[in-house]
Amino acid sequence: MKEPFILIVMGSDSDLPVMAEAARILDLLDVGYHLTIVSAHRTPERLHEFGRDAEQKGFKVIIAGAGGAAHLPGMLASHSSLPVIGVPIQSKSLSGVDSLYSIVQMPPGIPVATMAINGAHNAGLMAVQMLAIKYPELGQRLTQYKKKLEQEVIQKAEKLESLKYQQYLTQMFPSSNG
Repeated sequence: MKEPFILIVMGSDSDLPVMAEAARILDLLDVGYHLTIVSAHRTPERLHEFGRDAEQKGFKVIIAGAGGAAHLPGMLASHSSLPVIGVPIQSKSLSGVDSLYSIVQMPPGIPVATMAINGAHNAGLMAVQMLAIKYPELGQRLTQYKKKLEQEVIQKAEKLESLKYQQYLTQMFPSSNG
């Protein structure tokens, strides 16, 4: 299951700290991907090529992160019949709301599944869930991942319940103690 099934693109290398979260979850779940930069505005021919050829190259899902005007996910969706998951990247001027609105407000006929601002982790999980429809072993890995999350929360709850909340906070943030 390691061949690159998922194409992860971002509009700029400054988006990498956010988009790396999609790659991290795909690495954890042993799902192949190709990660690159495609600017909707500065490399329109590259965008057209990636959108047009993604399915032919064997990709099954596209994850696209973009900030500001955030045209990348929608433009890729306009060039491809593959599912596109958009990740709005937090911007300095409008805190990512501009990116969110740009990606979520797609016209009829060009759908883009939109994650939360900086939600690349969930974009990776959503892509795996889409693939799990066809690849049951991915569904099994997702189930194991979610069980691990459940156990982590239960352990934290047990710890909090055994300590007073002040002690728990002190252990969480030791450097902020008076």
